[in-house]
Amino acid sequence: MSIRTDLDIIQQWIAPESRVLDLACGDGTLLKSLRQHKQVEGYGLEIDPDKITHAIANSINVVETNLNKGLSQFPDNSFDIVVMTQALQVMRYPHLVLEEMLRIGKECIVTFPNFGNWRARTSLLIHGRMPVTKQLTYQWYDTPNIHFCTVNDFEALCDEKKIRIIHKEFVAERIPDKQIKGIWPNLFSDTAIYLLSK
Repeated sequence: MSIRTDLDIIQQWIAPESRVLDLACGDGTLLKSLRQHKQVEGYGLEIDPDKITHAIANSINVVETNLNKGLSQFPDNSFDIVVMTQALQVMRYPHLVLEEMLRIGKECIVTFPNFGNWRARTSLLIHGRMPVTKQLTYQWYDTPNIHFCTVNDFEALCDEKKIRIIHKEFVAERIPDKQIKGIWPNLFSDTAIYLLSK
């Protein structure tokens, strides 16, 4: 089974037999792969009924939940790791979601589209309109993304909240971005991936 690059990287960071919570788990692709390859005990939270149906079809334990209402149903340190892929930017209060992730998990992994990528910046400069790209496929009026975040913004938030960055990885789809994303990730990465702890 072929999965997205960011999900492949995430799998490498999760220890076998971990207890994993996947926030905004979608159709359960990540949890299904983790169960097959790492024998994790995984649970998903999702709000979209169609995605929940697909997750259940993938034999994923999933609960319908609005993450903007918090995660108070989980006690501290309930999970080894809490994951949120490509959803932090759609949360009403991303900083509070991060705090909750690190309350209920010993570590957390987040991925998000880097709105600081040079292609998005150039599109805005030349066309004077919000960019639509492969990673940012929505028009400004129908986008679920309510908090536009760059790599630099995210790292500043981690610093402010005293969140420790254990590891980070950056994904770029095209050349020359692939070759130089490590030198200047805020400008050349499409997706940022962070492993965090308190």
